[in-house]
Amino acid sequence: MSAVPVISAVMAVGGLLGWRLLKVCETANETDWGHRWLNRLDGLNRMFCHRYHRLRHDPIHLPPQGPALLVSNHISGLDPLIMIAASRRPLRFVIASEQYARYGLNWLYKAVGCIPVDRSARPEKALRAALRALEEGEVIALFPHGRIHLDDHPPRKLKGGVAWLARRTACPIVPLRIGGIRGRGRVVTAVFMRSQATVTAYAPVHCHDTDHHDCLEQLAAFIEGRTTEPGGKESAAD
Repeated sequence: MSAVPVISAVMAVGGLLGWRLLKVCETANETDWGHRWLNRLDGLNRMFCHRYHRLRHDPIHLPPQGPALLVSNHISGLDPLIMIAASRRPLRFVIASEQYARYGLNWLYKAVGCIPVDRSARPEKALRAALRALEEGEVIALFPHGRIHLDDHPPRKLKGGVAWLARRTACPIVPLRIGGIRGRGRVVTAVFMRSQATVTAYAPVHCHDTDHHDCLEQLAAFIEGRTTEPGGKESAAD
């Protein structure tokens, strides 16, 4: 029996499954990233986070349009995917330059508008890029601890960039707290270790007329789980 019909059948089935997957991704997509293939990736990520990592999240109080800052605790390499899956707007992450240059992922970081920050040389360059994005009405996402920081780690001050950006744009800062991640403290393997991920979202904080230190302390209290929302809602437990 010739192998040609078998190969043709396999290719046909593969093409049909690929087409179905694309349609499922398009259905799951909830955010317009400006390109069809990015929207499909958004849908795929939402299915991955909600079904595989069993994500449960509060509504994130981002304005429907206009600039905003989204900040969160940082406990694993899964965190950005979780935040994107919980948001109805595209997020531009400020990430370390060494992560931005990671082989095989640099093209994706560029496509979704990540902003690399060189923490050892000129971090102000990334802040200026983030400021321009905010002035254009985008949402900037940051991990103000600057790196993975677990609750049982020694206390670490938040980086001041988020307060600097808020004061110059008068945009709201929306604090989040991520929990339920199985691969806490890990970067790559956390993505594949099945979790029961949670995101607690708090009311926007307005820091444009607040003391720099007070702003950072207020944000730290939320993302570190040391306070409750005005409505009495407790932060998500890890």
